[in-house]
Amino acid sequence: MSKPLSNRIILVTGASRGVGRAAAKAIADAGAHVIALARTVGGLEELDDEIQKAGGSATLVPLDLRDGAALDRLGASIFERWGKLDGFLGNAGQLGQLSPLNHLDPKVFQEAVDVNVIANYRLVRSLDPLLRRSNAGRVLFVTSGAARKHTPFWGAYAITKAALESLALTYAAECEGTNVRVNLLSPGPLRTKMRAKAMPGEDPGTLQPPEVVAPLVVALLSPECTRQGEIVEYRK
Repeated sequence: MSKPLSNRIILVTGASRGVGRAAAKAIADAGAHVIALARTVGGLEELDDEIQKAGGSATLVPLDLRDGAALDRLGASIFERWGKLDGFLGNAGQLGQLSPLNHLDPKVFQEAVDVNVIANYRLVRSLDPLLRRSNAGRVLFVTSGAARKHTPFWGAYAITKAALESLALTYAAECEGTNVRVNLLSPGPLRTKMRAKAMPGEDPGTLQPPEVVAPLVVALLSPECTRQGEIVEYRK
């Protein structure tokens, strides 16, 4: 069986559920050692059990992405243990509150900004030197079509995902001429807890599970991926 990510070290945020969990398992199955980051310790431990049963390996990092100092330290910790980082999947996201902008709770909006934008900026700042030490550093951020649709009441999520896209594409431009490739993945509607929260009346049986996008994630994080500065949309 082909292992396109053999002997690679890849960090996944939001790894305890949804797309992050499915991607972490697929990345481990593809031969990488996964650094799995999430707030939920129980979810991380369950993920670790599943990865180990499948013959893979993972390091668990229980961490709140709003803890900027911890994110700053993360790069140093990875350097001390492995000396480099081969891939980073910035998957963790915050829906916020579906609300007219003039009714949006400032605390809720700030949390969406902190998780969807500021955390990824701090991770880029912390991880960039490690990614440049890899022979093929690969970065993939999870975005959403909401960033470009401007749907009423989706302001917190849409605004912060639009900012994330600008961050990622700027970083991609800054990585031209290096071994680092940076892209975004727009997975579309999937059967996740975030989707259920956003669309409570929707029949989850009509949606595909997050596992369907995992092979595309693996491909975009593999050394063979030459795409750069693209928003890749998952197609059924």
